[in-house]
Amino acid sequence: MIPLLDFTHHLSLRGGSSLTITIITTPKNLPFLSPLLSITGTINNIETLILPFPSHPSIPSGVENVQHLPPSSFPKMIHALGDLHAPLRSWITSHPSPPVVIVSDFFLGWTQNLGIPRVVFSPSAAITCCIINTNWTNMPEKTEILEFPNLPNCPKYPWYQISSIYRSYIHGDSVWEFVRDSFRENVTSWGLVVNSFSAMESVYLEHLKKEMGHERVWAVGPILPVTNGGGNRGGRSSVSVDHVMSWLDAREDNHVVYVCFGSQAVLTKDQTLALASGLEKSRVHFVWALKDPVEEDLRIFFDGFEDSVSGRGLVIRGWAPQVDVLRHRAVGAFLTHCGWNSVIEAVVAGVLMLTWPMRADQYTDAALVVDELKVGVRACEGPDTVPDSDELARVFADSVSGKQTERIEVVKLRKAAFDAIQERGSSVKDLDGFIEHVVSLGLKK
Repeated sequence: MIPLLDFTHHLSLRGGSSLTITIITTPKNLPFLSPLLSITGTINNIETLILPFPSHPSIPSGVENVQHLPPSSFPKMIHALGDLHAPLRSWITSHPSPPVVIVSDFFLGWTQNLGIPRVVFSPSAAITCCIINTNWTNMPEKTEILEFPNLPNCPKYPWYQISSIYRSYIHGDSVWEFVRDSFRENVTSWGLVVNSFSAMESVYLEHLKKEMGHERVWAVGPILPVTNGGGNRGGRSSVSVDHVMSWLDAREDNHVVYVCFGSQAVLTKDQTLALASGLEKSRVHFVWALKDPVEEDLRIFFDGFEDSVSGRGLVIRGWAPQVDVLRHRAVGAFLTHCGWNSVIEAVVAGVLMLTWPMRADQYTDAALVVDELKVGVRACEGPDTVPDSDELARVFADSVSGKQTERIEVVKLRKAAFDAIQERGSSVKDLDGFIEHVVSLGLKK
């Protein structure tokens, strides 16, 4: 949601009076949307359409956000959202000035059939789009190593690193057939917008154009917040942004390790203890964004842990101001689950990534970061793997004292990212190209 709404802001500002934008959401997600809309202050070409979340036997009443569901329920969420087709279609056909295009993320393939051109928004990497399209089109069977010889660089991954949504597919099941068809619709969409940039993924962006049979593939990233910092963009935190920044201000340049695993990943008790031990043994300064532990013994442990690392470590319970933290001069390394938002934010900040992918597109992102872009170092992998605390301590210590090759490469990639979003940069040209196509659709009506 965050990069899609940031894209909306840039679209609004760049398109100006030539565009009117309507954001479609459901009631329980409105609180996530409202703060992000308000930060730009004087937007007057954005409206909202709130549609009731459809009732569905597999989704508990009142749940409208995937953060509140186990990962295994995500396909059911995709299926449930398909029931928004009728009310959305009704709104489009009855509108006095109906929209000329719809932008929706790659889980919402059913929006392909609303009577207007559909643009897929990918919050993931271009390489992820290539792999998703290939899997759901070709439907490869389970194998020890899944290879993609038709993709650039011929990537290959162990079967367990392929998206669990694909690995869980059940032939003949109505929910799963809907999910399969939704993903297949992405390949035949009118256009595709990707939160990436040419210097980072040019070969995959070109492959997508060939695969889709047209040039309407726009790389508009890195999609940055419209304001200078990220602030509180997703949830509650135990500490204020000002406190975190003040704490970092007192540290040396590039000497702090930032640890965060995104909004959904939850470490097991053993993983949490191993990570805490690795941070303690490493003697590095760190900021750790941690979900508040459920287990009472872990709560007690962290009370003592925070005392033992006082002055060297800052533990944030809840949502962290990640954009602000990563861009602070003191932060030199980032232990991350490799969600694409986190990867992009680290690239923009020029921060070395220590990768610990766990699910979804995170393995693909980690391989891109470490093997192709050379801007990261492997720390661990897997949702159940308990890392060796001594090895983690070594990785942490090295990340703020060595790894010069990766540091040089991430600085280069950071420059390329900012070049892309300058006035004549590749991503600005793509954003303008997208707007021109949308405006031309309106003129043809």
